[in-house]
Amino acid sequence: MFDFSAIAAGFELLTSSWEPWLVVIPGLIIGLVGGALPGISGTMTMALCLPFTLYMDFLPAMLFLTSVFSGGGFGGAVPAILVNLPGTTSSVSTAFDGFPMARQGKHNEALGLGLSASCFADAFGYVLLFLLINAAASAVLALGPIELFVVALWGLTMIAALRSGSMAKGLASGAFGLLLGTIGIGPTGVMRSTLGVGSMVEGVPEIAAMMGLLATGSLFLLARSSFIVEDVDKRQVSINRAFWGAVDVFRYPGTLIRGSFIGVIIGIIPGVGSSVANLIAYGLTKQSARDPDSFGAGNPHGVVASESANSSSESGAMATLLALGIPGGGGTAVLLAAFAMHNITGGPRFISDHKEIVYAIIFSNFAQALLMLPIGLVFIWAASAIVRVRLSYLIPSVLMLSVAGTYLMSDGMAGPITLLAFSVLGFLFIRFDYSAPAAVVGLLLGSMVEGELVRSYQITGGELSRVLDRPIALVMIAALVASLVMRPFLAWVRSRRQTTA
Repeated sequence: MFDFSAIAAGFELLTSSWEPWLVVIPGLIIGLVGGALPGISGTMTMALCLPFTLYMDFLPAMLFLTSVFSGGGFGGAVPAILVNLPGTTSSVSTAFDGFPMARQGKHNEALGLGLSASCFADAFGYVLLFLLINAAASAVLALGPIELFVVALWGLTMIAALRSGSMAKGLASGAFGLLLGTIGIGPTGVMRSTLGVGSMVEGVPEIAAMMGLLATGSLFLLARSSFIVEDVDKRQVSINRAFWGAVDVFRYPGTLIRGSFIGVIIGIIPGVGSSVANLIAYGLTKQSARDPDSFGAGNPHGVVASESANSSSESGAMATLLALGIPGGGGTAVLLAAFAMHNITGGPRFISDHKEIVYAIIFSNFAQALLMLPIGLVFIWAASAIVRVRLSYLIPSVLMLSVAGTYLMSDGMAGPITLLAFSVLGFLFIRFDYSAPAAVVGLLLGSMVEGELVRSYQITGGELSRVLDRPIALVMIAALVASLVMRPFLAWVRSRRQTTA
């Protein structure tokens, strides 16, 4: 199971020289800043840093890019918690409870919780990768379009869990997002719903739409307040409180472990990644909670579930990259490009020929997770100063930054126009008590659900009985059904206990 000579060689690569480690701390800082800037995602930051690795040796280049990857994974949580503006799609569900905690003056604790959950899950995921990298390669090869469709459908079923009030409004919001996800060229090559607008050919710009629905729409409502935190006594920036918030993560061991496992498993699947993992982990955590109605109002379990899942999914994506040479998402696609720049081919041959480098990458990422904690604490201490800024200054600044970010991502006015349109929609969603998060989930997963359904139909010829020949798909379907009935079943059990008491 273990090649101890390769493990020893991997340790030697990391400890024989300081050169590989000189790039780790700058990489973490760059990733944190890039992930925290709305519209400038961790993947974009990695892509911008890619040319700087051309003249590095392969191992320092990998350490630098993976440290940017790790920093960006948590960086997106900072604006999600402080201003309800997820820096990346993987931080969408972090905002659900993180921002309400900030509004209650618990911004230090929420950021500390998110940081600690992210660091723990990152380390946890790479320990699993170390133990199971060879088995992971075989598992990924066993997944087909049917299994991927079930995974995407599972993510969509979390829509109902994201709505504490009217489930009908939650499902309607999700269906609206799903329809938005079908705009543009479909999986069969048919053009749909573009209204003759050329920029819509590739679909609705997801980041701009997400920012509009979740953040800028709610900023309009905040305009009636003076500060994010109204109580002046709670408007403190405290690294001490952030530290104890980080320690408090171990008060939620079940949520932490479950989110970490979900992140690794979802991250292994190519094309799914952290955008789905954080939503599924959040939804399952809410469904299994004793007080599901407290989610969305500042429940720490929601922050822990989201951040643990999106961080551990990084190690799952790395397993697919190292074992099969298949990028699981944008970040690992940049890493694969770095492989090509150094004339190295990923996949099974890479593991067999360069096993010591594989172990060195795994060990270095484990170390990065440990280094992230002190660096992240200093970063969130500086970022938390936002709560002291008047909203009359903060809101225009956030809007300008959002417009600039969406302009850069779309390389034109399509991004800002989308942001404006969905900001109005986000305001209307809040005004009429519909679920903007559910619409975002539908938008993010819509194209994936449709694509995998079409491929499944093409493979099976439309015969549902073919699913019975896919035991992994059957297990996934059983898990999906269980997640749907868990919440009403637990509610029924609680009501029975109350009537018999």
